Amino acid sequence: MTLKERFAAIVGWFEENRPVAETELHYGNSFQLLVAVILSAQCTDRRVNIVTPPLFERFPTPQDLASATFDEVFPFVKSVSYPNSKATHLIAMAQKLLADFGGEVPSDIDALMTLPGVGRKTANVIASVVYDQPVIAVDTHVFRVSHRLGLSDGKTPLEVERDLERHIPPERRAIAHHWLILHGRYICTARNPKCSDCGLAEWCRERLSAPLLSHQK
Repeated sequence: MTLKERFAAIVGWFEENRPVAETELHYGNSFQLLVAVILSAQCTDRRVNIVTPPLFERFPTPQDLASATFDEVFPFVKSVSYPNSKATHLIAMAQKLLADFGGEVPSDIDALMTLPGVGRKTANVIASVVYDQPVIAVDTHVFRVSHRLGLSDGKTPLEVERDLERHIPPERRAIAHHWLILHGRYICTARNPKCSDCGLAEWCRERLSAPLLSHQK
């Protein structure tokens, strides 16, 4: 099977079996999604969705968050991973959002990456989800699934991102990001992937080339 055929088969399966795939983070506008994605780094969406409602109620706008102190923000985010740095980043992000972008979340990836706490993955999520740009954010789930399926051998998230975008049509990239994340979160898990429940097993390079006992459970 060629790489082109593998991509076509996998994208085709997702299109038929997962026609709807979207972020599991809860948000009401682009600012709230930006906050949620920053908080989600190395943290589960479930935990973030518990934390954000009271946070958004207390700081509903960039102006509210920008004028907050660390001691005011920290209690709301203390249960997520790296709460000290995230509380600091959220305040600084809101301040820069006001100073440089008039309080509006930018659509440009490079501009997004100038915001504290925003790396390329976060920028791509915002560009994809909010602005429907043809980019694919690569987190640990996307990185793992792409390697296991044989979609990329990239050594870095950026290399995997470029491989995926090279072979996935622009109009499918936004949803492909969610396809791969959700597949990695619920089926192709880091430990004991559920291969017997996986509709992609027949095209999975890792399963075909070197089946693992744990995969057969």
